[in-house]
Amino acid sequence: MTLWGRRPELVDAINATGVNGDYLPGVQLPDSVRATADPAVAAREADIAVLAVSAQHARPLLEEWRPLWSPSTVFVSLMKGVELGTNRLMSQVIAETTGAGPDRVTVLSGPNLAREIVQRKPAASVVACADHNTAERVQTACHTAYFRPYTNSDIVGCELGGAVKNVIALAVGVTDGMGLGDNAKAALVTRGLAEATRLGVAMGADPLTFAGLAGMGDLVATCSSTLSRNHSFGYRLGEGLTVEEAKKATTQTAEGVASSKAVSALGERYGVELPITAAVVDIIHNGQNPTDVVDALMSRTPKPERFGDRGREAGN
Repeated sequence: MTLWGRRPELVDAINATGVNGDYLPGVQLPDSVRATADPAVAAREADIAVLAVSAQHARPLLEEWRPLWSPSTVFVSLMKGVELGTNRLMSQVIAETTGAGPDRVTVLSGPNLAREIVQRKPAASVVACADHNTAERVQTACHTAYFRPYTNSDIVGCELGGAVKNVIALAVGVTDGMGLGDNAKAALVTRGLAEATRLGVAMGADPLTFAGLAGMGDLVATCSSTLSRNHSFGYRLGEGLTVEEAKKATTQTAEGVASSKAVSALGERYGVELPITAAVVDIIHNGQNPTDVVDALMSRTPKPERFGDRGREAGN
């Protein structure tokens, strides 16, 4: 197994010690893992390529690497974001930059906090692909005694669930940092799930996907854990830090920060109201005070939780 890294000094340290000290200190990687700073070496004869770069940097990297892949390489996206500017899901970015068809693009998503997985604590996830055989192939490749993947054909729902939950986790982090309590957290998680589901259905996803591991499961883990980068980022904002101060205090990418604008744009494109996402955009990108934004959310016009003869969900 070959691991690509952009920093030669970190690659050398991983090969010398078997430890990724910058991101997973104290965790011994399997002996089968070797690191390289050369993407051609990493891509050589790769049957399955697992992509875990930042969502906003994926396109230029994949365009650069396009000549390196085998025509049969299967791509597995761990990227939980939406591309700014194009508002494309990561599966779409992969397809556009590699030329891979739907049978070679998969998404792995679920409540999968990295620190707990490397500690071999029990976890479950979803492998989504339009092609069931490919989904089963990836499922088999990553199934272990402590990691249980399920298959799903709803790639849009699984991917969107992973992207929107980062935005909701920012909102929950803000309210936690403000000390607004568990009732506020529960309300944001529940109505955040409603936002993700409404947008997903408008984009052709199966609403049941959002009740599963890639929807509710991932949302609960990300909104409740101190290991979550997005929750931690929001928490700092709720404590009073500026966005720039929170960025300096965050060692890894909080995907929801950039993706919040792209998710909001998707809502506008599909005519779906996303008030929690809009609130996050107002705080992070429009410079509004968190207290004022929370007050505005709570003073929205009262609505039924569900309405209409067919039980369609109302806006938040």
